[in-house]
Amino acid sequence: MEAVSSPMVAAAKLPMLNPVEFELWKMRIEQYFLMTDYALWEVIVNGDSPPPKRIVDGVEQTYPPATEEDKLARKNELKARGTLLMALPNGHQLKFNTYKCAKTLMEAIEKRFGVNKESKKTQKTVLKQQYKNFNGLSSEGIDQTYNRLQKLISQLEILGETIS
Repeated sequence: MEAVSSPMVAAAKLPMLNPVEFELWKMRIEQYFLMTDYALWEVIVNGDSPPPKRIVDGVEQTYPPATEEDKLARKNELKARGTLLMALPNGHQLKFNTYKCAKTLMEAIEKRFGVNKESKKTQKTVLKQQYKNFNGLSSEGIDQTYNRLQKLISQLEILGETIS
C-alpha cells in the first residue's frame, strides 16, 4: 500500500509586541512575515500602491482596483496592515489604527517603541544593574531562574553589550 504524503503546514504564532523588547519583536515579526507570506513583508518595507483615487466635483474619492494586479496589491496592503495591528497589545491598537498603509504603520511603531541613543543607553544601564543584582527567587525552580538570566543576557546582547 502506498503512503500518501501531504505537505506539512507550519503554523506560526503571531508575535505580540512587548514594548520593553521592541528589537526582539521587530526581528520576530519580520521572520513571521517571511515565513507566512513574503509579499506582505515587501509591502511593509517598500510600501505599496495606495488605493486608486479620482476627483469628482472637486472631491477626492477612492474607487475599487480594476486589474487583478491592483486587487492583489490592495489585498496584500490590507493584510499586512491588519496583521501588524493584531501584533500590537490592545491598549495600543486604537492609537495606531489611524495609519492606513502598512509601511507608515511600521514606521510609526518603530518611532514609538524603537530605541534611540539616549533610551538605548538608559536601557543598557538598567539591564546591567539588573544583571549585577540578579539572584534566584525561592519560589522558582532552577530552570526558571536560568531562563530569566538568559533573557537578561539576551536583551543586553541585542543592545550590543557583552557579559564576561
